[in-house]
Amino acid sequence: MKPIRKVLIANRGEIAVRVTRTAKKRGVRTVAVFSDADAGALHVRCADEAVRIGPAESTRSYLSIEAIIEAARRTGADAVHPGYGFLSERAAFAEACETSGLVFIGPPASAIAAMGDKAESKRRMIAAGVPCIPGYQDEDQSDERLADEAGRIGFPVMLKASAGGGGRGQRVVHGPADLPEAIASARRESENSFGDGRLIVEKAVVGARHVEIQIMADAHGATLYLGERDCSMQRRRQKVIEEAPSPAITPAIRRAMGEAAVEAARAVGYRNAGTVEFLFDPATSQFYFLEMNTRLQVEHPVTECVTGLDLVDLQFDVAEGRPLPLRQDEVRLDGWAIEARLYAEDPAEEFLPQSGEARLFRAPQGPDVRVDAGLETGDRVSAFYDPMVAKIIAKGPDRDAARRRLASALRDTVLLGVVNNRDFLIALLEDEGFASGKGATDYIEANLARLAARRPPGGAAHLAVAATALTEAPFGALLTGWQSRGPAPFPVKLAVGPKAIVNAQITIDGCKVCAEQDGASATIEVVERSERDLAYIFEGRMQRACFSRAGDVVDIDIDGAAQRYVDLTYAPASEAGAGADNVKAPMAGAVTSIAVKPGDRVTKGQTLGAVEAMKMEHKLVAPRDGVVSSVHVAVGAQVAGRMVLVSLEPD
Repeated sequence: MKPIRKVLIANRGEIAVRVTRTAKKRGVRTVAVFSDADAGALHVRCADEAVRIGPAESTRSYLSIEAIIEAARRTGADAVHPGYGFLSERAAFAEACETSGLVFIGPPASAIAAMGDKAESKRRMIAAGVPCIPGYQDEDQSDERLADEAGRIGFPVMLKASAGGGGRGQRVVHGPADLPEAIASARRESENSFGDGRLIVEKAVVGARHVEIQIMADAHGATLYLGERDCSMQRRRQKVIEEAPSPAITPAIRRAMGEAAVEAARAVGYRNAGTVEFLFDPATSQFYFLEMNTRLQVEHPVTECVTGLDLVDLQFDVAEGRPLPLRQDEVRLDGWAIEARLYAEDPAEEFLPQSGEARLFRAPQGPDVRVDAGLETGDRVSAFYDPMVAKIIAKGPDRDAARRRLASALRDTVLLGVVNNRDFLIALLEDEGFASGKGATDYIEANLARLAARRPPGGAAHLAVAATALTEAPFGALLTGWQSRGPAPFPVKLAVGPKAIVNAQITIDGCKVCAEQDGASATIEVVERSERDLAYIFEGRMQRACFSRAGDVVDIDIDGAAQRYVDLTYAPASEAGAGADNVKAPMAGAVTSIAVKPGDRVTKGQTLGAVEAMKMEHKLVAPRDGVVSSVHVAVGAQVAGRMVLVSLEPD
C-alpha cells in the first residue's frame, strides 16, 4: 500500500471539482489541467495547482495523452484521476499512466480494453452466458453489411458507437430509408468524440427501462454491487433524471442483476469503480446487458446518498492497494435519492446546446440537498464541451419525498445568462406519469411537447416585470412616457423566447408599472429593486424575481419559471423574408459536413450539412424548397452562432 500524495485530475467541470473535494478531504494535493477555453474555470480555481494543456479543442487538450502525462511529470503528481468522459475509458491512457509510474485511479488497462469496446464486451458477455440484446458487433463495418444486419435484426434498430458511451454516436433508426444518413452521422459523431467510427447495431427494445448496477472491486478479490440506479428519463439517448433505487426493480431482480454485474466484472479482472448497464423489460421482468462503463458515472451521487459511501474515496483506497472496508451483506440502501442534470440547452428548441456567460448562478440550500456544480456566477459556458453545468440531488425517506424535495430545490436554483433546462426538469419531476413511477426510455420523447412548454415568469404580469427589468433609470426620473397631465403609455416591442414577438403598451407611474397587450393589462407595484433582484406586488400578493440584464437582453426567473426577453423597440426592421433564404448555425461550433454546392436544388427539410458543438452533431436543414446560391463555409470551419452558412434562392 502506497499513499497517494498528489493527484492530477484529467478532466474539467463539475467532476473535476467533485474529485478535488474528496482529494482535499484525504489530504491529497490536487493538480488541475485546463484548455485555453477554461483558463478561469471553477475547477482551476479549486485546485492547488493548474497546468495549461492546449487549445480549446478537446482533441488538442483534454484528449491529449502526451500533454496530460507531461503535466503530471512537471508538477510531481504521483496519481491521475480521469473523471468521466474524455480519456477515462481509453486503455492507452491507463497504460501511459502506468508506464510513466503514475497510479491510475481506475481499472486496469486490460479491463478497459475488454469492456470499453462495446462490440468486444458484448461478445464476451454472450460467451459468458449473460443475456444480451440481439444485434451485430463484428468487424465488417461497410454500409452494406450494417444495412443487411439491420434488416436481419428488424427495425427499429439502434446504432451505437463501439468505442464509447454517453449517448455519443447513437441513433434510433425506424426504417431502411433513414439508415444511410444515420450511419454517416453516427460515425462522424463517434469519430469526433472517441476517435473511432466503428458502430454496432442492436434491436431497439420498445418500452424498456435503463437500469444500471454500481460495482466496486479491490485488488484482494472482493467485488461488490452497491445497488441499482434507474436512468430511464433520457432525451437524445442522454440521461436527464437518475434515481436510486429503481421504482421498477424488486429485491430478487436487484440481486440477480447485481450478481450478473459482479460476474461480468470478474470475467475481465476488474478493479476500482465501474457500472454495468442493463435494459430492463417491465413486461417480462427480463434484463439484457448493454455495456460496462469502466469509470465513475455522472450519476454516482445518488448511490452515495442511499449507501452512505463516498465512491471517490473508495476509488482512492483501491488505487492505494487497500481492501474494501465492507462486505456484500453489509451494503445497505437507505431511503431514496434523485438527481437532475442541469444542462445549458433549450428544451423548447429540440434541446439545442447554449453557450455564454452565466451572469447569475444561485445554488439551492437545504437539508438532504446536494449540488455538484462546475461553474459560479461570471463563468462562461463554452461551446467546445458537454453542456451539463451542474447536478442537483435530493434525498428523502421514500421516492415521493425525494421527488418533491428535488422539485423544490430546482425552484430555488437560478441560472441566468445562459438558456437552460431547469424549467423542463421541474415539469418532469412534477409530471403525473413520472410521479407514479412510469419511466420507459422513450417517455420524454412521447411527452415532449407538454414537458418542454415554457411558463411565462410571473404569469399575467410577465411583461410588466420584463419592462421593469429593462428599465435602468429610477422610475421617478423617467421622462419616457411622461406628459404634463401625468404618465402616458409608450409602445415597446419584445422578443419573448426564441420565436415570439409581442407589442405592448407600458405605463410607468411612480413605482407602478402597467403592461397592456391585446386589450389585457397587468399592473405591478415595485417594492424593492437591486441589481439582480426585484420585489413587487401583483394582485395583492408579494412576489420576487431574479433578473440579469446585458444591454437589450434580460433574463427573468420567478418561482421556477424563466424566460429571456429582448427589447426590439428601437431595433432596425429586418428585411422581409430574408430569414427563409439563409441557413444559419444554430450555435457556435465546428462544421462537420456540407452536403450541397451552389446550383443544387433542395427541398424543405433536406439535410444540407451539420455543425458539431458540445460533443453533439446538429443537422442543418433547408427551410424551404429552392436552389443553393452560396455556401459560405467549408468543412472544419469554426463558426459563430447564427452565422449564415448556406444561402438559398427561389427555384
